[in-house]
Amino acid sequence: VQLVESGGGLVQAGGSLRLSCAASGCTFSRYAMGWFRQAPGKEREFAGAITWSGSDTYYADPVKGRFTISRDNAENTVFLQMNSLKPADTAVYYCAASTKWPPTTPSSSVYWGQGTQVTVSS
Repeated sequence: VQLVESGGGLVQAGGSLRLSCAASGCTFSRYAMGWFRQAPGKEREFAGAITWSGSDTYYADPVKGRFTISRDNAENTVFLQMNSLKPADTAVYYCAASTKWPPTTPSSSVYWGQGTQVTVSS
């Protein structure tokens, strides 16, 4: 199973980015998909997740109302739309596949991408 994130980069505070995570080697629609992030010197933390079908989403409080997760099961891809970005959002963002709901801890996910860097300047 391979998860490949893309779309990271440098953006000014208040700006937006859209991350993508393309999956291969698995039945994508069988997995809930989560997004985690890890800032330097900090533990990996849950940002949000979407159910197998895409019918429900769940977000951590720091990103609620600013981040939106969606998925396209036909394209085996999950997206993270990030708006109103803040310097505190600076981190490496990872997508992860889970058989649990909601997958709010790193241990609840079975497959991980390599991560993509998001840097928000003030």
